[in-house]
Amino acid sequence: SMSRKATCADNAPMENFFGILKQEMYYGEKLVSYEELKSRIEEYIYWYNHERIKEKLAGLSPVEYRTQSSQS
Repeated sequence: SMSRKATCADNAPMENFFGILKQEMYYGEKLVSYEELKSRIEEYIYWYNHERIKEKLAGLSPVEYRTQSSQS
């Protein structure tokens, strides 16, 4: 469902993610080709979901946390 104009709360998680992506992956680097950027972003998203540890998730990556939550 599309949000009404001026309802930005639903965008907050993605805005936050892109901010983190820019800080952690791309800050201050030279521009690269579209293909290179696409592959770097795909690698980053994999790393973010499978390896990046989050304090809010009890020191687990999002995938580890989801797996543990679904098993309990």
